[in-house]
Amino acid sequence: MRIAIVSLGAAAAAVLATPALANETRVETRGGVIWNKGDTEAIAGVAGGYDFDLGDKAFAGVDVSADKVLASNTRVSWGFGGRVGLKTGTGGKIYALSDYQTKFCASCNESVAVGAGYQQDLGHKLYGKLEYRHYLVDDHVPDTDAVLAGVGMKF
Repeated sequence: MRIAIVSLGAAAAAVLATPALANETRVETRGGVIWNKGDTEAIAGVAGGYDFDLGDKAFAGVDVSADKVLASNTRVSWGFGGRVGLKTGTGGKIYALSDYQTKFCASCNESVAVGAGYQQDLGHKLYGKLEYRHYLVDDHVPDTDAVLAGVGMKF
């Protein structure tokens, strides 16, 4: 839980310290695979966020998400966090992320996801993205990994 509080605090500090320039709101749908100790399942979800420009080359953003492991006895996991990264000259963004995640199932533990991703413009308002996430779980439970691909719109 301490990791989650630190993660959320860092994301909030980054947002409050950023000037308002040409910022953008985004919404997306995503899917992929999640695995842990040999068990692999499909995962699908939706996410939204807001990116703040940090000059011409950098950005920071906040995210909220709802993801579901597509297996029996699972539930929607809600995520809250942020990302920070660099803009490429080709309409792309490379970034590091950290999110607090609620439980994926009744007997599961909360986690903090850390990872990295790449987002690429596919037009003026449309983008695609690919992310790797490593879920840090407490209480001597094995960590989980996921790869997600998404498509979204920005406003």
